[in-house]
Amino acid sequence: MRREKRFAFVLAATGLLLAGCAQFERQTAAPVDTVDDDTYCRANGVAPGSAAYVACRKDRDVASSRAASGGSGIERAHRNLAEDMLNNRR
Repeated sequence: MRREKRFAFVLAATGLLLAGCAQFERQTAAPVDTVDDDTYCRANGVAPGSAAYVACRKDRDVASSRAASGGSGIERAHRNLAEDMLNNRR
């Protein structure tokens, strides 16, 4: 009987330790592209300083900001609350 209790205790302790080590990942929006914006625009044959280059960089910026602002309303509300708590200390 004593051996069974000890085994149950060891099993429970091991389970708690493993649960503490579990990795939980949040689902985040995938970045538009992992290539730097400047490198991307130059690779597409757009010369720096031209109107096409400015448009390319602007398009990349808009796409990355849309990807970053995605997520559920709960995540957005949590992010807003955290920013409010950091910026507006009372």
